[in-house]
Amino acid sequence: MEFTTLCYIEQDDRYLMLHRTKKENDVNKEKWIGIGGHFLLGESPEDCLLREVKEETGFTLTSYQFRGIVTFVYNTDFCEYMCLYTADAYTGTLLSCEEGELAWIEKKEVGSLNLWEGDRIFLALLAENAPFFSLKLTYEGDLLLQAVLDGKTIN
Repeated sequence: MEFTTLCYIEQDDRYLMLHRTKKENDVNKEKWIGIGGHFLLGESPEDCLLREVKEETGFTLTSYQFRGIVTFVYNTDFCEYMCLYTADAYTGTLLSCEEGELAWIEKKEVGSLNLWEGDRIFLALLAENAPFFSLKLTYEGDLLLQAVLDGKTIN
């Protein structure tokens, strides 16, 4: 079981996206995702969020919102709980990232990127400004088998 954060930083109707191309043995290899990573011992979700954003982008978030919990089940033997955030203000200068290429992508274009199918679900929830949600996504390899939003199956 793992605990992670993921943040979609917003600016001028764009998201800062990370194209995961640089890490070996990366479950997200060649996918586009937000900014985030794994909790360190003793970190709160906010501690992890702020540290990961700083490490991956050089930004210090000054305004962010906890939007939901996403439970990922992979191949019936792995589970990850992800705290999902959006952010709309920061200080600092964008740095290069060790995990891939960072790019500002128009929100309306994000759907054309190589995304996990479940990411499309929570990105739509973010776009419609849904209230805090719990989303469970069950995968076998890259195939989304089931999506459950707030206890109700949606696919």
